[in-house]
Amino acid sequence: MDGGNAMTVQPPIVDIEGLVEGNGDALARVADALREPCARFGVFHVKGHGIPAKEIDEFDQAMRDFFALPRAEKTALERTRENAWGYYDQELTKNRPDWKEVFDYGREALPGQEPAEHSDGRNQWPSGMPELKPILMRHHAGCDRVSQALLRALSVSLGFEADRLEAYFRENSGFVRLNRYPTCDEPAPPDADHFPEHGKLGVHHHTDAGALTLLYQDEVAGLQAWLEDRFVIVEPVKGALTVNLGDMLQVWSNDRYRSPLHRVLANAERDRYSAPFFLNPSYETVCEPLVDPDVDGPPPRFRSVSWAHFRDQRSAGDFADYGAEIQIEDYRISSTER
Repeated sequence: MDGGNAMTVQPPIVDIEGLVEGNGDALARVADALREPCARFGVFHVKGHGIPAKEIDEFDQAMRDFFALPRAEKTALERTRENAWGYYDQELTKNRPDWKEVFDYGREALPGQEPAEHSDGRNQWPSGMPELKPILMRHHAGCDRVSQALLRALSVSLGFEADRLEAYFRENSGFVRLNRYPTCDEPAPPDADHFPEHGKLGVHHHTDAGALTLLYQDEVAGLQAWLEDRFVIVEPVKGALTVNLGDMLQVWSNDRYRSPLHRVLANAERDRYSAPFFLNPSYETVCEPLVDPDVDGPPPRFRSVSWAHFRDQRSAGDFADYGAEIQIEDYRISSTER
């Protein structure tokens, strides 16, 4: 690793064994363990998540098999502005092209269900890979269970009841993204600026829009988070999943917890594969700081955020160059307004 990027700190590994099963002692233990890393970094790893290693291995192989398909078979599943789920290799972040290809999918639509009105989609599957769908949907279900359990622990860690946020996720708009970062002949260096003058990035710097992201990453390091005033590599931890908080959780926490800036390096020697599960609220959700006006404490730091509008605008910026990406800073209440 480049000496200028040497780590002084890595996000902690939190053992969440028992949390997904609803163990009360585990809930209290995990909530206590999450407070410091969520306030300091917004990033941590989880072990004891209950997704079997065999299932993760099968998922990893299925992801590789999908991206190994001929390009024509992948582009036949290309996502559009009307259907946000499918294959894409021209994504933008901060209005700049990323060095990657992706495949997005979510819950299967029920028979007769109307198409989504927002930045959602309908699953598209390659006809020649019948084994792909059950493997990917099993991973989606496992990530959803873990993420919902983490949401309960995060609620407790903030001093709320465990179910304080559950109503916002009854029809959640979460989805999985498969990422392949192919080898790159001109990768940007690890200590590159936010907008490198030379070289390419797998994904440019951004925060995640929703509540939290549960990330599977292979053994090839590439994820960087902005920690202690610089980008540092978040090393993969075998058997663990990586969690970063999203913008809506920063709003709900009223800045107590961070939605961390992060990006992905390109690699000159090896392909890298990863798969984030984005736990997003239901589209009708309006997010605002969870503060009690009758309790002496800091005033709200954000105006109300319509999740549907926020997600639509962020998705439009990812798909093509439709203007500046929307950010929660656009909703921040200035000191003169408080």
